[in-house]
Amino acid sequence: MTEHAIVDLRVYTIRLRKMAEFIEVFDRLAMPVQLKYLGRPLGMFTSAVGPLNQIVHLWGFPDMGEFERRHAARDKDPDWPAYLQASKHLIVAQENRLIRRIELPSLSGLAT
Repeated sequence: MTEHAIVDLRVYTIRLRKMAEFIEVFDRLAMPVQLKYLGRPLGMFTSAVGPLNQIVHLWGFPDMGEFERRHAARDKDPDWPAYLQASKHLIVAQENRLIRRIELPSLSGLAT
């Protein structure tokens, strides 16, 4: 099985003119806990075209069981509620998708 067979794709819509504040809160309060339980994200992005005021982050997991185990551990961390409290006025909407990797023969052997 590949290292990241499951990817947790999260899209948060942030209140107008509050992106800098959200990023500061996320980096200061959420990232230390996320890194402890989920590891490094595959990537973090902000929207440039299309729906604006969005931050997108991707987290990879080897399988669904590992995704569930790590998130359950994160949610029990005593520092996690501080992030939830500090960010609740900044987030307008949240969308989570779990996407699965597919293997294409034409991509085998290509560097990523």
